[in-house]
Amino acid sequence: MPGREAQPFDYAWLKGQARHLAGQPWQAPPQNLPAPVAALDWDQYQAIRFRPDHALWGEEGNDRGRHLQLRFFHLGLFYREPVRLYEVADGRARELAYDARMFDYGRSGLDGGALPADLGFAGFRVHFHTDPERDVAAFLGASYFRAVGQEMQYGLSARGLAVDCGLPRAEEFPRFTAFWFERPARNADRLVVYALLDSPSITGAYRFEIHPAAVLTMEVDAALYPRKAIERLGIAPLTSMYQTGENDRRMANDWRPEIHDSDGLALHTGSGEWIWRPLANPAQLRFNAYQDASPRGFGLLQRDRDFANYQDDGVFYERRPDLWVEPRGDWGRGSVQLVEIPTPDETLDNIVAFWNPAEPVVPGKELLYAYRLHWGSRTPAQPPLARVVATRTGIGGVIGQPRRYFSWRFAVDFAGGELPRIASDVKVEAVIEASSGTLEITSARPLAAVSGYRAMFDLRPAQGSTAPVNLRLHLTAGGRRISETWLYQWTPPEAAEQRRALQAEG
Repeated sequence: MPGREAQPFDYAWLKGQARHLAGQPWQAPPQNLPAPVAALDWDQYQAIRFRPDHALWGEEGNDRGRHLQLRFFHLGLFYREPVRLYEVADGRARELAYDARMFDYGRSGLDGGALPADLGFAGFRVHFHTDPERDVAAFLGASYFRAVGQEMQYGLSARGLAVDCGLPRAEEFPRFTAFWFERPARNADRLVVYALLDSPSITGAYRFEIHPAAVLTMEVDAALYPRKAIERLGIAPLTSMYQTGENDRRMANDWRPEIHDSDGLALHTGSGEWIWRPLANPAQLRFNAYQDASPRGFGLLQRDRDFANYQDDGVFYERRPDLWVEPRGDWGRGSVQLVEIPTPDETLDNIVAFWNPAEPVVPGKELLYAYRLHWGSRTPAQPPLARVVATRTGIGGVIGQPRRYFSWRFAVDFAGGELPRIASDVKVEAVIEASSGTLEITSARPLAAVSGYRAMFDLRPAQGSTAPVNLRLHLTAGGRRISETWLYQWTPPEAAEQRRALQAEG
């Protein structure tokens, strides 16, 4: 693969570059794509294929034994700003030059021979020798990237950084402007990638160590340099999609029962509490912050792994990976923040979760964060206690009896932990809290279908209130906590909708 003259490179140099860049005025990336590339539609862009025989480390003379190789994305569609790519060997970085011969343009309508010789790339994919035709990680667009475990099924994404996400103004999207790839040893099973991040508010230097496996891991080190004060900084941001599920049927207008890449936010707090917060597709943007100190982990997970609950044999939502963030070192005080945005369909990511430090972000200060990302269907986010396996909601009241007022039913199923072994004479109780309204018809009873227990209750909202209600629930046995904590936020409907619901029930 042709390249340019090599220059010295290491992570210390990259951090110096990011710090220097933060002291300079931000410069917007160039918007000078050739007209035919800029005009590509979805189908045309998807028709462009990278030629495997041009992969970086795909074939080096007679050395065909490298376990890792890289293939590159073409510019076009949503990806209009080129990123610079470099190979690092023996402490020196050589820029990788774009060559139209790397791509098969198929039915895209593009003539590779007519494109500029310095067009550049949009991003890259990582391929591993266990399944060389399918990629295990991809970095493409702004600071987005994603990966897969042994299921080889993409789903949610991660980002390098989030800036002012969920505020009542336009979000800022930092972007990786350049990547450096350490040439791996012949039989290496890990890839080291460096990245330079830039945006109007902040710059950053990143180091990723990517280890493909049944659960793919990424060791991430980030050095951040604010250009200016930032109101809401998001560390280790995760981005997913939730349209409809068993607990939220607002957009249940599809033949498939459930549509989501993730069904809940999981937290392992600094105090040791395990928390499960089911996701929703709200009617208006919803923001929640869960205060913590020295968090042990958080992630967006897909706990429901039953095909029958999705019925999608094309995109296989039951195979979507979990993504768990494991902080390395003490992150101090802050909060895990969750942004839920209304979405009409599955094509729009509408869920974002990230760590927000409590200390104000001001220019001139270096911020250092290290964490480990786990991608796969069986990540380390497994509480030793009973865990929530389903949340269902619907109209409250007693079946067969007239409903004199509106209430909402919650049924929360727990499985695992010691539940399968609890003796029949041990009383299991549901401890329930609500920030407003009245709790009614509370119960906890065995549920043989999951070898666990079902907690159930009705919530009667305060008269005339449509303010969100925060709910908290866990199970006890003999006064001991035996489950993780279920958190939920429910917004009572308007009075007219409450009356319609009661009339529909007769």
